[in-house]
Amino acid sequence: MAPGLYADIGKKTRDLLYKDYGTHQKFTLTTCTSEGVAVTAAGTRKNESVFGELHTQLKNKNLTVDVKANSESDLLTTVTVDEFGTPGLKSILSLVVPDQRSGKLELQYLHEYAGINASVGLNSNPMVNLSGVFGSKELSVGVDVAFDTATSNFTKYNAALSLTNSELIASMHLNNHGDTLTTSYYHLVKHHSNTAVGAELSHSFSRNESTLIFGSQHSLDPHTTVKARFNNYGMASALVQHEWRPKSLITISGEVDTKAIEKSTKVGLSLVLKH
Repeated sequence: MAPGLYADIGKKTRDLLYKDYGTHQKFTLTTCTSEGVAVTAAGTRKNESVFGELHTQLKNKNLTVDVKANSESDLLTTVTVDEFGTPGLKSILSLVVPDQRSGKLELQYLHEYAGINASVGLNSNPMVNLSGVFGSKELSVGVDVAFDTATSNFTKYNAALSLTNSELIASMHLNNHGDTLTTSYYHLVKHHSNTAVGAELSHSFSRNESTLIFGSQHSLDPHTTVKARFNNYGMASALVQHEWRPKSLITISGEVDTKAIEKSTKVGLSLVLKH
């Protein structure tokens, strides 16, 4: 429902510029049953390190239970209830073992003219987060704050603005206690080929530094997509993603520093299988 949650502001641009890019090797296998159980095994190799994760998800009507275990001996359990007492309200309870202080209760509420997200840590001195977006699908404003009850300080206060029409999305974020201003845009050029361009400009007032990144994507056919991006520091990246069966993807990506091509070339591979 419009206008969505705070995390949705600028998401189209972030997906275009950052999603699926990688310089590591990753393999993911998902198996689903007719009873609503999905089991996913994933392994990632980055440099000389290998990280593994096993994810089990159970869905039953409005209830979803996720259990994730990884190679670092962490166990994350998340319980999500949709339409929690009223339409548009979702409750999320999460807990990481062995870190008992990581428990968190989160509530999300979506309305035609507002999106609210509130969370509180389940410990004696919890961190409290509250974000809200107000407006419509075409124009919305949002705020995102976090309060540490242990120190009685606001650890985060951000604001955002979003403008949207059928082909263009523009957004502006003021983050890091007002120190970082980020503007972004996303333009869908051709619907039939999913051709789009986007850019993000971020400026830090304290460091007086700016980062500018351009990106584009294009579908060669209904199953193959190519993407590319380039920033003002000379880093260039590209990827090719092919869906060889429904929800099964192979992605090959590369990154290079154009100022030191011989030493900086990196290649990543991701294989996602689902049946």
